[in-house]
Amino acid sequence: MNNVKKNFSIRDLENLSGIKAHTIRIWEKRYNLLTPERTDTNIRTYGLASLQKLLNITLLYHNGYKISKIAKIPESNIPLVVREIVSKKSNKDHVINAFKLAMVNFDQTIFFNTYNALIAEKSFREIFKETFIPLLNEIGLLWQTDTISPAHEHFITGLIKQKILINTEKLQNLKPTKTDKVFVTYLPENEIHEIGLLYLNYEIVLRGYQCIYLGQTIPMENLMDVMKYFNNIHFLSYFTVVPEKDKINKYVEDFKNLVSEYNNPNLWILGRQIQYIDESKLPNFIKTFTSIEQVISKL
Repeated sequence: MNNVKKNFSIRDLENLSGIKAHTIRIWEKRYNLLTPERTDTNIRTYGLASLQKLLNITLLYHNGYKISKIAKIPESNIPLVVREIVSKKSNKDHVINAFKLAMVNFDQTIFFNTYNALIAEKSFREIFKETFIPLLNEIGLLWQTDTISPAHEHFITGLIKQKILINTEKLQNLKPTKTDKVFVTYLPENEIHEIGLLYLNYEIVLRGYQCIYLGQTIPMENLMDVMKYFNNIHFLSYFTVVPEKDKINKYVEDFKNLVSEYNNPNLWILGRQIQYIDESKLPNFIKTFTSIEQVISKL
């Protein structure tokens, strides 16, 4: 899983493109759009070029091109037609597929053209909620099913992080207007999935609060350093893969001990791992959330 995936099954192609395997086979046979290789056991496999071509074809298909017309476009011209569409249109039907195409192609141009078309019509908050969250959810499933490699995931998430940071920086020139609480956002030790936390940092700053962003893999004892400077902290953390399910309740207990002498402690937690927390043992200053939207509603 450390290398870029180069061979894909027809099921991988279906997962990435949304086109049924049966339809892909018809396009392949009737229009000669793809040329699979076959294993010794006669199973179709497809190279990265075939996957890239299928995603291009899918985008054209969803934008009104008949498959018979697509088949007549010279193969070298298909990416050019795709880029022209992406640069001009921002409808919801094609943008997620365009971002997936950018991911698989490692193509920043497609990513930025798609994003720029969106930002001309929508706010950054709308783009994140309507496009990036569904995209990230889909990428998570593609990664879990071994359809894409970590290289693909890291490429696209890195570009999304850039957009979050750029939009956050625009707000950080303004002095915080709310002083009733200071947020400290961090990920627990060995947790590196920070997009959700970065976006919450943006929402916190947008609402006029001061936010101390500590970021990835912070040992719990390091939280004491910020506790020396502020007396009204709300810690906020995102548990995506850690603490592991058999360690998460101990993490909560250790946090309770850490802040036992701190006046008015608060910890907000969200992420997949919260399902393993024993809610009956949570003190009232620790709250769990099931979504980013739920946290935002409490800000």
